[in-house]
This record gives sequence, structure tokens and C-alpha cells, in this order.
Amino acid sequence: MSADRTTGFTDIDLQHWSLRYLPPWMRPYGRLARWDRPIGIWLLLFPCWWSVALAAAPHWDNMIGWMALFAVGALAMRGAGCTWNDIVDRKVDAQVERTRGRPLPSGEVKLHQALIWMALQSLVGVAILFKFNKFAGGVALASLLLVAIYPTMKRLTSWPQVVLGLAFNWGALVGYAALTGKLSWAAFALYGGGVAWTMVYDTIYAMQDQRDDAVIGVRSTARRFAGAPRRWLSLFAVLALAAWALAGYVAGLSPLYGVVLAIIALHFGWQIAFLKPHDQADCLAKFKANAHVGILLTVAVILGHLG
Repeated sequence: MSADRTTGFTDIDLQHWSLRYLPPWMRPYGRLARWDRPIGIWLLLFPCWWSVALAAAPHWDNMIGWMALFAVGALAMRGAGCTWNDIVDRKVDAQVERTRGRPLPSGEVKLHQALIWMALQSLVGVAILFKFNKFAGGVALASLLLVAIYPTMKRLTSWPQVVLGLAFNWGALVGYAALTGKLSWAAFALYGGGVAWTMVYDTIYAMQDQRDDAVIGVRSTARRFAGAPRRWLSLFAVLALAAWALAGYVAGLSPLYGVVLAIIALHFGWQIAFLKPHDQADCLAKFKANAHVGILLTVAVILGHLG
């Protein structure tokens, strides 16, 4: 993809390896899978890592392998999900400044090609399912309904971020089930906190498109909260922290877990206090900064077992 085709689109990094080193015919498929925007892979992966770390103790030698397996799964399933999202949203994306250069609305990839690409990525996810016990496999498959309906939610409700949160944090349940063959209240608390966290970061992400979304009638929490964005973001940040604190308490994690959770609280405070809701570049930067939250909580769970 040439530079002039992407100039002005705030979420495309022309220096990313997938736009520089992949063969030209492959680059649009990499963009369909969002390889040029790896933050989404991390945001899908971290809830898996939280629950793997929660369930792995004291068998730490087992943790690294499971983390690697979930990393491959997150790469494949995030790519398949983004491809599906672009298939459903191709006409809407053509009307939004930030997204009209994506492969489907721009004509770089045909619909049937995108469907094949989605299927190939999904097959990787299916292969990983065979590594799970039957219970964990069933838990993982239960998320597919959320993945399927999410792209339509922005036309039906002002709260599509809730559905995204339910889908994107499902790994907090799958990871625990994969290692233990069951679920726990601590895993559910991690999951609930992750959903509230998604309400923070994806509302910030949606703020980039508020103007175009208002014109074409696409709904989001960014538009819903426009009158008092910091108040709403603060509410969901507090809910996330409360749920994660509950997870630590139920799991019997040490005070070190709470120390790292306090650092996460400061990170939330920085995001919300310094957010510029109508500045696309700032919203994108704050959204990407949530990778720090995900890795900090992973570290918190590990330290909570060690302390």
C-alpha cells in the first residue's frame, strides 16, 4: 500500500513491519487482520494471561507454555474477528474518514477474498481448541456468539462497547478453565473488571470517530458520554479496580497484588485527567497506553502469588 493511500488515517503506522516487508499482495490481508495495529492483540491476550497466571500457581513451569499458546490464539482470533468486523462494516467504513482506506471499502480486497482469509485465521483458533480440555473448549466456543453480533451493535444500541468488553475479555474465563478444568469466582471477577476496563479504553478509541459517527448514525459510548466523558470513564475505571481487587481477595493474593493495583489506579487517573476527547491523536495515544494496564495486572497476579 503506498503512502498516499494512507496519509491522514490516524490509526495506520506506515513504518510497521507488515506495511514495509510483507509482499505487496499480502499487505491488505495484514491490514484486515490489523497486524499493523498490534495493540488489539495485546488487549485480547492480557485477560488470558491474567487467568493463566491466576491458575498456574504453584506450577509455574506450566505457565509459560500456556501463555505462548494463548498468544498464538489471540493473534489468529483477533485477526479473524477484525476481518469479520470489516466485512460487516464495509459500507459504514467507506463513510468514515479514519476507516475509508481499509482494504474492503477501498477495493484492495474483494468480499470473497476477505471471507477466505477470515476462515483461514479461524482454523488456527480451531487447532488451538484441541489443546484444551473439553470444558475449556466449550467455554471458548461460547464466545463466538458475542464475536458474531458485535459489529451490528453500533446500529442497535449506544452501548456496543459492552458487547466488545464481554467478547474481548472472555479469555479471563478460558485461561482459567484450560488449566483447571473449572471456573472460579476470582476468574469471574477478573472478567468483570476486564469488561469495565474495555468500557474505558474503547470509549476513548471511539472518540476518534464522534463527528463521522454522528453524521452517519453510528452509535457508541463515546457519543453517549459526550456530555460528561470523564465522569463516565471514572465510573468504569473504579468498577474495574473494584472487580480486580475482589479477584485478588477471593484468590488470596498477597499485598503485592494491591500495590500494583494502586499503580494501575494512577494510570487510569492519568488517562482520564489528561484526555483530550476531540483530539484524534491524543485519543489514539491514550487508547494504546492501556497496554500498560494489561501488563501491570499480569505482573500483579504473578507477584500476588509470590509475595
